[in-house]
Amino acid sequence: MSQVVASPYGTVGPFFPFAFVDDCNDLTEFQGRKARGQHIWLAGRVVEEGGVPTANTVLEFWQPDGAGVFRHPLDPRYSEVDPGFHGWGRARTDGNGLYKIRTVLPGQSREEDGTLRCPHVVVSVLAIGLTRRLVTTLFFSETPEAVTDPVLACVPDAKTRRRLFAARDPILDAEGLPGYRFDIVLRGDNETPFFLD
Repeated sequence: MSQVVASPYGTVGPFFPFAFVDDCNDLTEFQGRKARGQHIWLAGRVVEEGGVPTANTVLEFWQPDGAGVFRHPLDPRYSEVDPGFHGWGRARTDGNGLYKIRTVLPGQSREEDGTLRCPHVVVSVLAIGLTRRLVTTLFFSETPEAVTDPVLACVPDAKTRRRLFAARDPILDAEGLPGYRFDIVLRGDNETPFFLD
């Protein structure tokens, strides 16, 4: 009779080669065409409990174009997708936990039932020590308190919901483009809300 042995504990990484993220952090050009809409910088830090930076954390971004259309056949307006915007990118944090991508300010997307969504970017986090990827959504709005969105509705506390909004940050402005900051806290005080995927 064979003995059942528990599988060894495994985590995500540390197996991300540089080529895994090189040249993936500019979403503003696709197949030789420039994306329409407001180009922006999106940057921030990924930290653990106590503000300890996480190095070599991989972030994947998926978002609609400047008009709110996802490059996916299930989007009701897929035929209108911006040919210059891929909608997906990847970045890696440096030794200080910093990441930075160039993208477009997303427009309001529309669900299959016609529900309008707040402009947003879906972010997947792959970090050393995690047993699975973490997924969150960052939103863009100058009036976060007034936003209604089905994903935000899953987070009942107003203070916690506020952590899901990118903030305009002139310090991040570069090359004539506006900068937005979105920090991610993996654990501890002010932890970023994560969603099951």
